[in-house]
Amino acid sequence: MIRLPTLSPLEHLAFVAAGLLIYVVTTRVRRQRRPPYAALAWVLGIAAFPYLGIPIFLIFGTRKVVRPTSDPQPVPQGDWAVLAPPWATRLLAALGVAEAHPQARVQFQAEGDDALRALTTLMRSARHTLDVCTYVLGDDEVGAQVAHILAERARAGVRVRLLVDAIGSLKSAHSHDAQLKTAGVQTRLFMPLRHNPRRSRTNMRDHRKLVVADGQHVWGGGRNLANEYFIGSSTEPAWLDLSFTATGTLAVQAHALFEGDWRLARGLNRNPRIGYAERVRLYEAQALDEGRTLRSDAARPSPDDPAHRAAPLAQWVPSGPDFHDDVLHALLTSAAVHATDRLLLATPYFVPDDGLLEALTLAARRGVRVLLLLPADSNHRLPDIARGRAVREMVEAGAEVRLLPRMMHAKAVVVDHALALCGSANLDGRSLFVNFEAMAAFYGPTQIDWLARWIEGQAAEGTLATATPPSWARDLLEGMVTSVAYQL
Repeated sequence: MIRLPTLSPLEHLAFVAAGLLIYVVTTRVRRQRRPPYAALAWVLGIAAFPYLGIPIFLIFGTRKVVRPTSDPQPVPQGDWAVLAPPWATRLLAALGVAEAHPQARVQFQAEGDDALRALTTLMRSARHTLDVCTYVLGDDEVGAQVAHILAERARAGVRVRLLVDAIGSLKSAHSHDAQLKTAGVQTRLFMPLRHNPRRSRTNMRDHRKLVVADGQHVWGGGRNLANEYFIGSSTEPAWLDLSFTATGTLAVQAHALFEGDWRLARGLNRNPRIGYAERVRLYEAQALDEGRTLRSDAARPSPDDPAHRAAPLAQWVPSGPDFHDDVLHALLTSAAVHATDRLLLATPYFVPDDGLLEALTLAARRGVRVLLLLPADSNHRLPDIARGRAVREMVEAGAEVRLLPRMMHAKAVVVDHALALCGSANLDGRSLFVNFEAMAAFYGPTQIDWLARWIEGQAAEGTLATATPPSWARDLLEGMVTSVAYQL
């Protein structure tokens, strides 16, 4: 018979005090910057259930990597700067995000077949380097096709690197190992559970989707590299999703993001590293030294020229544990405050924090058209339950919430006629505060109008959500799921 150790009341209090001390030191010294409600939840959890709460906090409680604070960047001043709203450029510069530049080419893909064709074409075009970052690499037809092309390019002498999230691809991460390693593809799992567990942080996941060829061309968006995002199956169509390809400085910025993630892949690297914006400048200088054209401003038109207004101005807006601030949350909240005409939002999961939700509802109340696009039933039950309260508040504030009859995985935001976002981040606590994410910000009218038309077109197929009061049991369930599954 096993005898469990017993603690005196004094020993129990000492254990609780030690747990709270661990929380304070970890949060304050390492600058975790938790919202008040999240801090209160952790403190109460550790105090009430110390023998469970402390281990959970040690595993899941870290939300920022120890890295240099991002240095503020100069506010863009050139002719091209007038295309972007001042509130956005000033904010992103203050948060250490590399500035926007005109791109040589930007093209969106809404249909899965088009997206797969664009992806495979870009990968096959690589002559020197090919870097791939994905949350999911499927053990299916699309995953096999991607692995085949990666192996093909590696055998052709291209340096190929594949970064796959260890949790996102838990079931399929090693499905293509034999083919990839034989061909010479460098592969890494992002923060695996069993490798160096004391330095790994299970709660931090790399949700970015990037493919960069030769540092010049980039493919990105919301699609993971698996069947459901491109071709579907014999029983279910492909999910609604968005991706894009670009040629220009956007690829350089994506390359800088990939390099940082690649170093972090096997654990938290505590060695001092240069910040994201500085890496971008180094890679830009390197590309220019090699004679690569990064921008479409070789023959720059004047600000009065219509060609100026049509330029595909864009930048990456990364966010996550590798940034001191919660960049995307700050940008979205500021966008809701500054919007005067419209806010168009598409996301598969909608579990915003109180600050972002209040900014969105206030925008609707002051007359801004707020359109929120969601799948009626997503691929995960928990976020569908957790979103109930936020959806009702949006509807009550006057927002138009449309529920689609099929799964939608796209992540896109349109703010007035000034800014559009497309990338990997969902409008929930995990994407905005915990995951490594990347959204591309577009300031050109062509790109903004394209994304706006797509959201509007999909919304026409959906049904209006209502603000029907839930039962007490449903209300309790929503609160519990939100607190547990999306607490930080």
